[in-house]
Amino acid sequence: MIALHEDFAQREHALWLELLRAELPWVQELYFRGGRVVPAPRLTSFHGDADCRYLYSGIAYEPSPWTELLLQLRARLRPATGHDFNSVLANLYRDGRDSVGFHADDEPELGPSRDNIVIASLSLGAARRFVLKHKRSGERRCYDLGHGALFVMSGRTQHDWIHALPKTQRAVGARINLTFRLIC
Repeated sequence: MIALHEDFAQREHALWLELLRAELPWVQELYFRGGRVVPAPRLTSFHGDADCRYLYSGIAYEPSPWTELLLQLRARLRPATGHDFNSVLANLYRDGRDSVGFHADDEPELGPSRDNIVIASLSLGAARRFVLKHKRSGERRCYDLGHGALFVMSGRTQHDWIHALPKTQRAVGARINLTFRLIC
């Protein structure tokens, strides 16, 4: 199930973008691809409760403590989503060259069944194209997310679909995407 709230944080997104860019400990992860080490085409910062460890693409994330702003955003998500998230993976896309390829957020720590994973994705900053692709049919759905949009993926979304934020040739500014998660 997919829910899009395009104006979840219309007014505050510019301030939040600058605060998060300044206060989060951003890192550029290294991945193994084709027998070589390559830098991730984005910066990341993982935060959460002390027991929320996360393994993604061979990288073990230990949570940094929640910042005051991240705690405020988490509290604001509770009534909108019905979930009390215990972690957030922040991605900083500096310009159109930064991206994330097709993947599903279906790691074991997100729940024993891929049928009930909930990811609340809050976009701050420049609008970017977000693409969902059905695993069996190849059907694509595209969304232009930005300016405080909240995109919630739940139910069988991670089981049936993969998603990406592709590179773009358009001149675009910085974008932060906060993916709030429930880690078991």
